[in-house]
Amino acid sequence: MLQVPSSDFGQPVAPSAPTGEPASVPDEPARRESASPGASGARRESASPGASGARRESASPGASGARRESASPGASGARRESASRCASGARRESASRCGPHAAEVERAAGRVEDGQRLTPAEGLLLHDHADLATLGRLADLVRMRKHPEARVTYIVDRNLNPTNVCITDCGFCAFYRRPKHAESYVLSRDEIHRKMDELAALDGRQVLMQGGHHPYLKSDWWCELLADLRARYPAINLHALSAPEIDHLSRIEKRPVELVIQDLVAAGLGSVPGAGAEILVERVRQIIAPKKTSTDRWLDVHRKVHEAGLRSSATMMFAHVETGAERVEHLERLRALQDETTGFTAFACWTMQPDGVPEQSLYPERATPGTYLRVQALSRIYLDNFDNIQTSYVTQGLKMAQITLRFGCNDFGGTMMEENVVSAAGCMNLSPIEAIERQIERAGFAPRRRNSWYGIVDEREGAPSGPQSREEAATHAAARSRPQRLPA
Repeated sequence: MLQVPSSDFGQPVAPSAPTGEPASVPDEPARRESASPGASGARRESASPGASGARRESASPGASGARRESASPGASGARRESASRCASGARRESASRCGPHAAEVERAAGRVEDGQRLTPAEGLLLHDHADLATLGRLADLVRMRKHPEARVTYIVDRNLNPTNVCITDCGFCAFYRRPKHAESYVLSRDEIHRKMDELAALDGRQVLMQGGHHPYLKSDWWCELLADLRARYPAINLHALSAPEIDHLSRIEKRPVELVIQDLVAAGLGSVPGAGAEILVERVRQIIAPKKTSTDRWLDVHRKVHEAGLRSSATMMFAHVETGAERVEHLERLRALQDETTGFTAFACWTMQPDGVPEQSLYPERATPGTYLRVQALSRIYLDNFDNIQTSYVTQGLKMAQITLRFGCNDFGGTMMEENVVSAAGCMNLSPIEAIERQIERAGFAPRRRNSWYGIVDEREGAPSGPQSREEAATHAAARSRPQRLPA
């Protein structure tokens, strides 16, 4: 039986509000900041300190010297005391400012403020012991350094799942069906064209295509589909086939993954999604997805994709059986590969959605918003070589996504005209373009449309800027040294 993971401080993970759009964010373990924006679109103020390093006071004052209630009950129903109080009569400071790790947290925060790279040990220290306000402040600082223009991007796209047939049997996936199951399907080409026509009518720039590990659909089937769509919809990038899917094609065809990628690129593949990473630690993968591509293989497929001249994204699904240290290890593995290839465009993370999955009884309740914000902020702080951090409004809701724009995120992701995977687990938060732009504006940013490579394609900015094709976006030295461009 799976072990129920602990929260960041050893207490059981508490369930979040069922809607995924809480009015307030439970602190974990810090005091709860007033993170949600106020009426009339007022921006949530940054938690950054004032001049001379003065610390920002807690947003939720209690009675003088009052104890903070523990988020989860201790033995015999007794409440857990907060860390040591500060001077008599003063407001209670968070454990990270007054507790036994205060000096270490302050040193690590200082390194972030000075633009220095965190070690894994420092990353874990912040994950375990920094209060939520400190993490948000540091993440917002890093975001502002990388994106001083106060702009938040998004892309007009849709999900398209050509098939739901998969033989990998992940216990956390409510979407897949085994071969010959009554609910299994493979979309007809006409149905795929209809969905693409809908996207093209909205000036869509990307289609995200993933289809699981079908035992009979090989790379020639995918190449024919990619070539057809590339010819019919040249303005729409084909963001398709995760690393585990590409690895699956390599294995069932018994040929090197480099050749599979080469064929897919020639057919029109434009970029590769970061799905299937889950947690890049073998202990975790053996529990939640023992048949899926290994950690090293996932990373190597992305390495080969970058070498072929394509960009890809990176992801993390957390809050299931992993520890805090394993979350940091996941980020470290991504950062190391990005140092090597510079091929990742962005990172996105989300909490596991346990409702309705095949092994639901073995997983904990849905994680709290505080857990999500903690990891989201840490990812922006730790992944110093990633230009973009994407929020996950589909799993967390629009209000929480808006809050993350002050916790390190600079991108709202895609409009996702269709989403089938997390929605199969009872999580559906798709929103129209107008709602996304409104949330961005209310957080104090200018919404701008982008393409798959984070080039701007918004008439409010005038002419397009940044990379406008997979060739222009290629960053790997092996791709840049090629005398000829990638196939059109």
